Amino acid sequence: MRTFGWFMMAIVGALLAAALLAYPLYLLIHPLEPAWWFDKIATRLFQLLLLGAVVLLVRNLQLTSRRDWGYGAPRPRWLRQFAVGLVAGLATMLPASLSMILLGARVVDSGLTASALGHALLVGLGSGLAVGFLEETFFRGLMQGAVVRDMRRPLPGIVLVALVYAALHFLARARIPHEQVSWHSGLDLLMGVLANFAAPAGIIDSFLALLAVGVLLGLTAWWTGSIALAAGLHAGWVWMMRATVGTTSLGTGTPMQWLISRSDGYTGWLVVGWTLAITLALVLCRGRLRGWRRLA
Repeated sequence: MRTFGWFMMAIVGALLAAALLAYPLYLLIHPLEPAWWFDKIATRLFQLLLLGAVVLLVRNLQLTSRRDWGYGAPRPRWLRQFAVGLVAGLATMLPASLSMILLGARVVDSGLTASALGHALLVGLGSGLAVGFLEETFFRGLMQGAVVRDMRRPLPGIVLVALVYAALHFLARARIPHEQVSWHSGLDLLMGVLANFAAPAGIIDSFLALLAVGVLLGLTAWWTGSIALAAGLHAGWVWMMRATVGTTSLGTGTPMQWLISRSDGYTGWLVVGWTLAITLALVLCRGRLRGWRRLA
């Protein structure tokens, strides 16, 4: 648990520092980029501060090898596994998106053109690749790898990291109008996150979906010995999610609305159930995935 404690100190420290420093940074950036909302600036600051904290952690915990970062497999094999994951991510999340549309939980935008569809797919691909590489490198590569090695028990370490992964997705979801931004707005954002968890009814479906995704990706990285497959899966899922959200709108007046969380318009009980089904399928074929670990 010592290693997990170090990572939590880095995350909490970066959060507190971002909450305190976001307002001065906003005063500098807002005149130059008026379209940037305070929550966006605070989130980017947190990411930069966390990056700095991770650099210190890497040195302190001696996480310096490619294997420590989740890139232990030879590059050609790593890229092949990533490509397999990307295709599998698209294929496994497509049924969820189609189900949302068929059940009326999401409705295809009227007047959707080929150009708009292509733009949504391109934006989804860029977002998926960025999220897949960055989040898997940190959560399943550095953090999970170090925590599991320290605890010497894979499953508790995987679940702990998945809990942190899910919780951090609820940062800075409250938008503060420009005219209401003040020196304590960063702390207000932080308190808003805590308020969400103090009254979990509004986020429990999305949180459980993200937790299930985190556990699935964690198991995949552990069984294969690298983050290649997990990063591909993650990228494919985000690609499909962004493309779906970019070409559809939330349905209204349908009894199936409860399947989708209002926190992000996609995750929710449907994704929880589908992710558990995918996890069960991976558990059944984990022997083949462990064969990949011997090659990593």
